Amino acid sequence: MVVIVVVFLLLHSTPTMAMRTQVFLMGYPKAAFTSGIIEDDYHNEIDKEKFSDLNAKAYTLTTPPIEKATQGELRNYLVKKIGFLHFAEFYGEG
Repeated sequence: MVVIVVVFLLLHSTPTMAMRTQVFLMGYPKAAFTSGIIEDDYHNEIDKEKFSDLNAKAYTLTTPPIEKATQGELRNYLVKKIGFLHFAEFYGEG
């Protein structure tokens, strides 16, 4: 049980780790381990107030995976900070 808690804490300890965990769980392990991650300045500026309310920031994968069904790039993610943990979700191109 302690091992599970420690692994969970490590996988959500930083925005980068949270993103890599999310991409891995979405079924793209290669992209999770190899893609670079940068802050998404465009979305962070456009949605500054909304992200501030959510305690979140947008990040972009430099080499995103391609979604199998739509052939779209899974590039942008929103990472929310809750306490000291980070949780990522796909943000889309919007």
